[in-house]
Amino acid sequence: MLQKDLTRDIKNRLNTIKGQLDGIIKMLDNDRDPEEVLVQFKAAGKALSTAQFLLLDETFRKSLAAKLSETMEACPGDCGQENTIELLRKQFPDLNHDELTAKMKEIQAVYDQMKANQQKS
Repeated sequence: MLQKDLTRDIKNRLNTIKGQLDGIIKMLDNDRDPEEVLVQFKAAGKALSTAQFLLLDETFRKSLAAKLSETMEACPGDCGQENTIELLRKQFPDLNHDELTAKMKEIQAVYDQMKANQQKS
């Protein structure tokens, strides 16, 4: 579930983008200069990318934080993954959205390995 302020922000951005797209259609109908139309396309694309970033960053950052917390709790201090867990914990605040999915896979692999080792014991 997304926070209401994030949902509101994204919806506002999408409504703005919808207005930009309507403006582009009018520009095309009025045979406006292609360079002017291109500028509006770029602005709408940038706005859409920003809205997507907000959604992905919030969603993936929360998921990674939850999995990292779960993994830290599952590691009693002698699980064999302490260094990796600590490194991910330190990196977490500075991760960009492109790194979040890779780190999510990494922490999931650490968690799975810990669970496999626990089952062997």
